[in-house]
Amino acid sequence: MLTIISFVMISILFILFLFILIGWRWIIKKFVQQMGKIILTDSYQENIMELMPGLRHMGIQNMVENSLRAETGDVLHRPLGSSKKWPHLDPITFIAAQTTPFPIDGDQDVDVNVTIGPNAKKPMKIKIPLMISGMAYGIALSEDVRLSLAEAAKNLETAINSGEGGIMPEELDTAGKYILQFSKTDWSKEEEKIKRADMIEVKFGQGALFGVGGRISPDNLTGRARDVMGLKEGEEAVIYDNFFSNQTLDDLKELVDELRTLTGGVPIGAKMGASGKIEEDIDHLIYLGVDYIAIDGGQAATLGAPPILSDDMGIPTLHAIVRAVNHLEKRNMKGQISLIVSGGLLVPGHFLKVLALGADAVYLGSAMLFSVSHSQSLKAIPFEPPTQVVWNQGKFKDLFNREEGVKSAEKFLTSSIEEMKMALRAMGKRSLKDLSKKDLVSYDELTAKMVGIPFSFEAWDNNKKGSGTDSNQ
Repeated sequence: MLTIISFVMISILFILFLFILIGWRWIIKKFVQQMGKIILTDSYQENIMELMPGLRHMGIQNMVENSLRAETGDVLHRPLGSSKKWPHLDPITFIAAQTTPFPIDGDQDVDVNVTIGPNAKKPMKIKIPLMISGMAYGIALSEDVRLSLAEAAKNLETAINSGEGGIMPEELDTAGKYILQFSKTDWSKEEEKIKRADMIEVKFGQGALFGVGGRISPDNLTGRARDVMGLKEGEEAVIYDNFFSNQTLDDLKELVDELRTLTGGVPIGAKMGASGKIEEDIDHLIYLGVDYIAIDGGQAATLGAPPILSDDMGIPTLHAIVRAVNHLEKRNMKGQISLIVSGGLLVPGHFLKVLALGADAVYLGSAMLFSVSHSQSLKAIPFEPPTQVVWNQGKFKDLFNREEGVKSAEKFLTSSIEEMKMALRAMGKRSLKDLSKKDLVSYDELTAKMVGIPFSFEAWDNNKKGSGTDSNQ
């Protein structure tokens, strides 16, 4: 009996296979005809193609985010920053040296050393102008990813920022130059750790989130990170909105002075998101007596931030650096207070352009995040986003290979620096210190006028080279 049933089933399947094999064109044609009839005759209110104008009007991202709001009733925490098209560095290009000055021979090295906080008792010197930004352990990154980035920074003789998460003892041992981010938290305030830092960064805000605080539930912060941060079982991790109750600038000035004394004179800096009153903010930081300022533009990313803070607050990185440099020059502080810039800087061309515009160094966040994971992100794809390999709460964090991460991050930094050196040679530069906005031109007239560089459509005039907006009058 079973044999007969099996034979019948096999026969039916064989006939279906032959039908599909022979009639597949007819089947597809009938399907397309029926679908076409429905789409071309149904009213718009019943037509599935209503999605086309609907999504063009609403946008896929807006539709998804509004659906998530409707589902949870909670504030969204979008990862990786704003998706808006901000004014950026792409319309700016470098001026090549060809007929005089001449390019520098490719076998000659280019000096890209940087000193942060030159007036500090113990300035921080690094071999390259690229540093790893504050992507926090526990709150954002996993243990292995943090240690990979720390080792890569040490191998390239540059610095890594702790971020506002916990600080592992082995991270301090692994890293070369270490920047301790002094945040609005109860953790990472141990005197021993502060004294081991090469710089201290008082965090007022960041570009994707600004200065707001937050609470992280025990469910969203698990593992060893809780012990490192000194959190008890079931305790929330609290990031406060301010350092002090009824906070004043004098309170903050006293904090900066205390940190400088405690560390024996390493650079004490401040990080802030780039706001529309950046000049006023800089004046306040000058009053505090900081040795450097880290400015995070509107394109900056974070693990998760309310879209209204990422999309609808702050100013673009390009506008921020131009205004910051102009104001430091106005206050005769350019070269006295170092300037570090971050936010949407993803490729070597971006890095070198902000240095030409007056930054002393660059913080890299998202670029390092995707570089350190490199091919390891395939362990999460296609059913989960690639960041599930690097987040502390990521589903695939245990599959991250630390040694591979070190190599990938190190190669990315090495490749980026070599590209930047090649561009400097092409401009006839032997040192990063020779680079300035005189080496820039823009094919967008508005950008040229705003930055104070020549507009590429106008005739070149040596008398106006680097003279700012004069070349655009």
